[in-house]
Amino acid sequence: MAQSPSGSSPAARLCRCLPAVFSAVAARLARGLPAFLSVIAALAVWEAYVRLSGISVLVLPAPSRVAEQIVVNRDLLWANTWPTLLATLSGFAFSLTIAFALSLLIDFLPRLRRALFPVFVISQTLPLVAIAPLVVLWFGFGLTPKILLVALVTFFPMLVALVDGYESTDPDISALLRSMGASRAAIFRRARLPSAMPYFFAGLRISITYAVVAAIFAEYVGARAGLGIVILNAKNSFRPDLMLAAVVISSALTLALFGASALLQRIVLSWRHAGATS
Repeated sequence: MAQSPSGSSPAARLCRCLPAVFSAVAARLARGLPAFLSVIAALAVWEAYVRLSGISVLVLPAPSRVAEQIVVNRDLLWANTWPTLLATLSGFAFSLTIAFALSLLIDFLPRLRRALFPVFVISQTLPLVAIAPLVVLWFGFGLTPKILLVALVTFFPMLVALVDGYESTDPDISALLRSMGASRAAIFRRARLPSAMPYFFAGLRISITYAVVAAIFAEYVGARAGLGIVILNAKNSFRPDLMLAAVVISSALTLALFGASALLQRIVLSWRHAGATS
């Protein structure tokens, strides 16, 4: 039977890799254990307080009752999670496109930064509770106002991160490329954009946590479906247990998107992690 070039079968190589995989998983679990225990302790205190104080479920439902509502109303919550996820991802994709396009303009035309950044800062000072009803009034109850509100909330952190990342490029690398006859676009592609990637992903992780909140708030103001509508209807029906169930789902959605962005960063910047461990 022919042997592999390394002198062992694929199964044997897999067996040798398993301990390293298990140790890496164990290390990650160990890092997350304190946070997990903190959440469990908080839920236990909450549950104990509700049961011992006798407080009404119309004021503060116990975590066990919230979990029960998630199971009982799983069809309702699942059906309304998809519209929220669609609004979040659509708005975030639009926000990402706008942030990258504006960062390109600012990087290639530095004077635009002094002209545009004050406007962008002012846009972040506008209270969402006042802007959201106007956007819904102007654009209706469809997907468009949700996309615009999510973009308004999330584009600025990514824009600032990209612009700061471009400016962090080593001047010696830019000078070397320029001396070799590289164009401004080539310098951007080979030096400035790679330098901005760690900054960009930092802004991405911040923005993605705001995106779900903005989408739910847009639904809360005016929509036909979504977790925001579930929360609004539960509030009007004096159902804090169902409200908290929808909040748990939205939090889980935010954590999932945050984890996906962190995973994407690790994949895209794999060269950086490889260099740090070599």
